[in-house]
Amino acid sequence: MNMNMNISITNALFSTLIFLTITTGVFADANQPVSQENKTATASIAAPMTDGEIKKINKDTGKITIKHGEIKNLDMPAMTMVFKVKDPATLDQLKAGDKIKFTADKINGALTVTEFEKVKE
Repeated sequence: MNMNMNISITNALFSTLIFLTITTGVFADANQPVSQENKTATASIAAPMTDGEIKKINKDTGKITIKHGEIKNLDMPAMTMVFKVKDPATLDQLKAGDKIKFTADKINGALTVTEFEKVKE
């Protein structure tokens, strides 16, 4: 009986060790700080696209004025406002009056359009 007890204790310790090894590996990244870049990438992917209409484009400053619907990931109601554009070169694809769907996020403190697509009329 003493031997059976030793085997049971050994099995219990082994099972506990495996459980701790697996859960430590799974949750190890949860304690790591997340960089702003990674937060932004994740938010952009998860953020729903918002309807908007281009009102003004300023290629010199890399900014765009958009009349937009609610931006859920920023908890922002519908309004018209100026945004930075993540890639100013993309402004060549747009003109005032274009209808777009876009995502925006706060990057380094500035509200920024991270991606967009023109809506076919």
